[in-house]
Amino acid sequence: MTTLQPPAAVDRTARASLKRDRRSWTGWGFVGPFVAVFALVFLAPIVYSIWLSLFQDRLIGGNTFVGLDNYKQALQDDQFWSGVTRVGLFLAVQVPIMLGIALLVALALDSGRLYGRDFFRISIFLPYAVPAVVATLMWAFMYGTRFGLVGDINDTFGVSLPDPLSPDLVLASIGNIVTWEFVGYNMLIFYAALRVIPQSLYEAAEIDGAGQWRVITAIKLPAIRGALVIATIFSIIGSFQLFNEPSVLRPLALNAVTTDYTPNYYTYTLSFRGQQYNYSATVAIVMGLITMVVAYVVQLRGMRKGA
Repeated sequence: MTTLQPPAAVDRTARASLKRDRRSWTGWGFVGPFVAVFALVFLAPIVYSIWLSLFQDRLIGGNTFVGLDNYKQALQDDQFWSGVTRVGLFLAVQVPIMLGIALLVALALDSGRLYGRDFFRISIFLPYAVPAVVATLMWAFMYGTRFGLVGDINDTFGVSLPDPLSPDLVLASIGNIVTWEFVGYNMLIFYAALRVIPQSLYEAAEIDGAGQWRVITAIKLPAIRGALVIATIFSIIGSFQLFNEPSVLRPLALNAVTTDYTPNYYTYTLSFRGQQYNYSATVAIVMGLITMVVAYVVQLRGMRKGA
């Protein structure tokens, strides 16, 4: 037997349903612009790159579907893997040095014992505001043995300093530039994390008689573990995306910086100089996958240690 609801109850149910529909559309109104922009500038290029990587421009037949042939070629490409190995070495050496310096500076600023704290904080962060191309040009001038700072030191003191742009030292020179640029950025991440640690923890440590080193190892470092993981992931991604510094230094170090010096520079060379758009898209996708896997492993290990 069906029970009939009074007209007032039916009206209330209809109004409630209409309010829910309006709320859902209101939510999409806020989220919609972001979703549209995200799809346009992030998802669409990835989909287009994957589509390009499945084709190959041949002399006979034009743009032909080749499936995974480009990926097989990339996995056997010695130039690509030499670039991956080079940025892997760069990552293993430069990132710990850069993050270590940034952490030491952040701890010094947070200690409250550094005179002129605000001045040092701004000074250390200032290089991050310099565009990467400008910073590389500035350091390239100082590296010059014929016209730059190194050359002036050689002429003035009658010495012969090693050429920073030689094949053996150019990777370390690039690491110096990147470290100078991003120490301040990572320092700010660590310093912001340190500032939100409750003062009650420091007071309890002082009552227990803990020294500064014990406070750092037992309170500060565990409290900013999440910031350390985030900064490490950002640095890993930035290392694999290394492009500006090698491309700017190449005219000054033709024998040291080759067109396949880094995977990103290799991709740029394939696309804009070699007109190999399909294969360059393949290399970019493979490099993106490698970056994603390495960053995920670092995040997983960092979070597991913090658990």
